[in-house]
Amino acid sequence: MDEITRIFIDTSKHVFQLHGVNGAEVVVLRRKLRREQLLAFFAKLSPTVVGLEACAASHHWARELAALGHAVRLLPPQYVKAYVKRGKNDGRDAEAGCEAMSRPTMRFVPVKSAQTQAALMLASLRDRLVRERTRLGNVIRGHAAEFGLTAPKGVAHVAPLLAEAAGDARVPALARELFVDLARRWDQLADELRRAERRLLAWHRSSELSQRLAKIPSLGPINAPMLVMKVPDPALFRSGRDFAAWIGLTPKDHSTAGRQRLGVITRAGDAALRSALIVGATAVVKQAQRGKGSPWLIKLLKKDAPKLAAVALANRVARIAWRMMLSGEAYDPKPLMRELPA
Repeated sequence: MDEITRIFIDTSKHVFQLHGVNGAEVVVLRRKLRREQLLAFFAKLSPTVVGLEACAASHHWARELAALGHAVRLLPPQYVKAYVKRGKNDGRDAEAGCEAMSRPTMRFVPVKSAQTQAALMLASLRDRLVRERTRLGNVIRGHAAEFGLTAPKGVAHVAPLLAEAAGDARVPALARELFVDLARRWDQLADELRRAERRLLAWHRSSELSQRLAKIPSLGPINAPMLVMKVPDPALFRSGRDFAAWIGLTPKDHSTAGRQRLGVITRAGDAALRSALIVGATAVVKQAQRGKGSPWLIKLLKKDAPKLAAVALANRVARIAWRMMLSGEAYDPKPLMRELPA
């Protein structure tokens, strides 16, 4: 019985390694293909199950292979690694992936559409611009401090600092010229960031789900679209806790011998999404420190540090968002306000 029932593709830039087995789990295919040969090979193959490690490019190949009639499964790379035998090469990686995708309890990554990846590209662009602006602001503050010029915290105080440095006669002429160049780049970054945010807001207005999620405190019109983009199918998660664990907002489990030992949050999953939820929660925590907002959060702040409270709030917001995405319900503030059971 040589009919292939399952193939795993270990991808790279130019060379793809294939490993296939038949219904008796006997290896019937070990083959290396160039990038331009891959689709032609699968076009001649009868429809079968094809697996790849989940990455940015794998979604493209998944769409192309699905168009040829194949059933595509994307596996998280960390789940494949456990099946790699001693030593590492393309052949062993492909063999490990083929074994991993056969496990009945294996979890798979949903294939993203081209439109979803385009939206994620926009979110990534904004994130890159924010980080670049932060780095540039730190550079400006550092150079200005060398000439005795400082400014309060916050992005809004960088432009006045640049104007002061460029016009201060005590600053050497060369440094004043360089501050003018830095001011030009600062303004350019601000314009690029505004354009990116306008596009993101336009996407947000076009999504009914994103508009519903934006009503959750700490999300808003910037974080809600990111949540919708990065979670194509909330039904893949059994519960809100599983969803929060996928984001990395639940404690690490180091339990053994019947003794439960929980550590810091796992920080698994998408770092940008987790960061967005925690940053948004931090803004709500600051309001709670002034006595405004959820009673349970105000009570939590009396015994825990603000950062711990922000993570706890982000965890709860993730669970509420998962429920809203799954059920189609509108935002109800009661779950966020009430205390969780002990």
